[in-house]
Amino acid sequence: MSGTRTEADLPAWRPDPVVDWVLGEGRRIADFDDLTARLGQKMLDAGAPLWRLRLSMRTLHPLITARTAVWERGLASATQLASPHGIEQRSGFVGSPLDIIARTGLPFRKRLSEALTEADHRVLHDLKARGATDYLGVPLPYSEGGSAILVYTCDAAAGFSDADLAHFKTLASVLAPVAEAMHARQVSKAIAEAYLGPRTGRRVLDGSITRGDLETIEAAIFISDIRDWTGLNNRMPADDTLALANRYFDLIAEAVDAHAGEILKFMGDGVLAIFPTDSHRGKADRACQSALDASLQAVRALDDLDPPLGARFGIGLHFGEVLYGNVGARERLDFTVLGQAVNIAARIEGQCARLDRPILYSRDVADRLQRPSTLAGEARLRGSETATDLYAPADMSRP
Repeated sequence: MSGTRTEADLPAWRPDPVVDWVLGEGRRIADFDDLTARLGQKMLDAGAPLWRLRLSMRTLHPLITARTAVWERGLASATQLASPHGIEQRSGFVGSPLDIIARTGLPFRKRLSEALTEADHRVLHDLKARGATDYLGVPLPYSEGGSAILVYTCDAAAGFSDADLAHFKTLASVLAPVAEAMHARQVSKAIAEAYLGPRTGRRVLDGSITRGDLETIEAAIFISDIRDWTGLNNRMPADDTLALANRYFDLIAEAVDAHAGEILKFMGDGVLAIFPTDSHRGKADRACQSALDASLQAVRALDDLDPPLGARFGIGLHFGEVLYGNVGARERLDFTVLGQAVNIAARIEGQCARLDRPILYSRDVADRLQRPSTLAGEARLRGSETATDLYAPADMSRP
């Protein structure tokens, strides 16, 4: 940072080229961080006395409440920050400029070249310590309430002039609808992925929302279920049961996600997930091995719960063709997988308790694995006229 220029040294600048860029190329940039970095550089190229640019917006997400991109002069890209839920009660946010802007809906300006006091939030002290001389945060209001927040920071000795402030507010008014559209995209993506999973969520956002819009795919099918869930509910307080269920779902999801699978739905205390071949380089054996690896990871993790669930749930695996897409009523759809392969996986899972195995799978899976399997038993699965051989990992202690 220079920190040596005076207002007289600063060249006159106009926001027009930046406005034109925002309304043209800028509004088509889908990446939040890229938009922030390129906007900062465009402003710098136009002559704006800018050292740092910060763009923050709230989102709907299971884990985070807001996203922020921070760009500084001399950097080619912006840094992404994610704020967890509950940040509104933390000292790092309470009383900060962003908190004040969010609560009042008004701009916040502070000359950092002047003396700061203990009443000024520590974020202002931190920026001043790095050489910042002026700070302006402005809301970018949305049409239906709420707003993003854009923060301009300067390191020139003269700080921002009245003309700079007017230009910054002009840019903010132009950027507001662009930020709102980006916010809507982020929220849509977050909701789709939270409720449908990343693969299925992308398909829905890409337009796969017509009933009967199905495709045939090959996948390893993973179905898990907690045994004696009704009994656990009767023996444990409701809050403890809910906490246990959520931890169970967390561990299953972590295992499935770690091996390129996708959870399609939670069914009471059960989980339906798929490991498509097209997510595993088109290889059926990779999909099956990933499904088993996820199962083993889940069993080990669930053994560590209190009470342990490793011996109280089962996982059934099968491989085959399934119909993947939309089914349901005309205006209320479900994105799922259908077919005999799904039915077989569910019926295999139902044999885990009888055979006292946490993981069972069909020969269609066993023949595609890289690790040895053992014949755990056989069962006449509902809908089948002949007995089906069921397999389990030969050594559950091996990774």
